[in-house]
Amino acid sequence: MTEPYGAAERLRREFGALGVVADVHDGYGLALVSVRDGLVVWCNGERFWWQAGWDERGGRPAYASRPVSGAEEVARLVVARCAELRRIRFGERTDPGRVRSGEQAEWPRAQADERATAPEPERPQGPV
Repeated sequence: MTEPYGAAERLRREFGALGVVADVHDGYGLALVSVRDGLVVWCNGERFWWQAGWDERGGRPAYASRPVSGAEEVARLVVARCAELRRIRFGERTDPGRVRSGEQAEWPRAQADERATAPEPERPQGPV
């Protein structure tokens, strides 16, 4: 098993090679690589994993996972996920930092409305 911090540092360098700034944090037997767009890659020394989408049926995040030996592939996949998140949040504009003078990047209204009106989860019926 690889030491989590070392594997996470290797992934951070792969992000750097792709022009993506990332930070590494470690503790409690895990290392985290924080990437732009709010995406975090976890590492336990054996595998990397990150939120790759949303499981509609389960109503929860869907995760992707790869062995630490695949740091280059993980970096490419995570960068692609970041681009997908930017498209979702900012429409066709791929980089919110490229807003022209006088423009303002906005969050899609549907997302804000959905968060504001999300129903509470059902509580179990009967004895638990």
